[in-house]
Amino acid sequence: MTFDSPDNTGTGASADPPDPAATPAPEDAAPHDDSTPSRAEVIGVRLGMFGVSGTGDTSGYGRLVRPVTLPGSTPAPYGGYFDEVVAELHAALGAVGTPFDTVIEKVIVFRGELTLHVRREHLVVAAQALRDDAALRFELCLGVSGVHYPEDAGRELHAVYHLMSITHNRRLRVEASAPDADPRIPSLFSVYPTTDWHERETYDFFGILFDGHPSLTRIAMPDDWRGHPQRKDYPLGGIPVEYKGARIPPPDERRAYQ
Repeated sequence: MTFDSPDNTGTGASADPPDPAATPAPEDAAPHDDSTPSRAEVIGVRLGMFGVSGTGDTSGYGRLVRPVTLPGSTPAPYGGYFDEVVAELHAALGAVGTPFDTVIEKVIVFRGELTLHVRREHLVVAAQALRDDAALRFELCLGVSGVHYPEDAGRELHAVYHLMSITHNRRLRVEASAPDADPRIPSLFSVYPTTDWHERETYDFFGILFDGHPSLTRIAMPDDWRGHPQRKDYPLGGIPVEYKGARIPPPDERRAYQ
């Protein structure tokens, strides 16, 4: 009996594999990124799975040793529409008297996405150029995400903005970083008013202070809550629970299983 498969024709005979050169990719298609290890930046080593220290490990992952890596800079050409976006931003920043290399720390193409790492003091200028330039027109900010990299010395806190051009049907990630000692990043509320609640959420969970935000208050946690729950140095246990007169300690204070 013969079964049809993607490699077989309906008669069971093997079909010739398609010739990639005979099927050109769309002009605006993003390049395939194989993310080879040689392009990664190692910023530290992580022990265990959940960052527990000082107590017995009950997860079974306590002996894991893993390097902490981030994607490194990508050299041009980037492929697809990415080259056009970078070139147009270069021209737009030059038109306002701000050199591209002063604003942009590095350009990264990783897993089919274009990310511009912007120096925080130039974030508003870059966002205005991305929104207003006719060849760019990233009119919509889809959201703001926070990331905490304790091993990334001097730039432990990252704010990531996901932009979309409705005019050109393109997407872009803009990322800015700040150190733990000075967790301040300019607010993009004046450029993208939709970042209002997104920046409040990022402040609430990561502790990033968005300068110029009209009302930077907590949005999920109580106003008097101590700490920021999504940072990687935040205690796992939360608060102890009283149950029928017994005190049940938080998970990271419970006994270990030998």
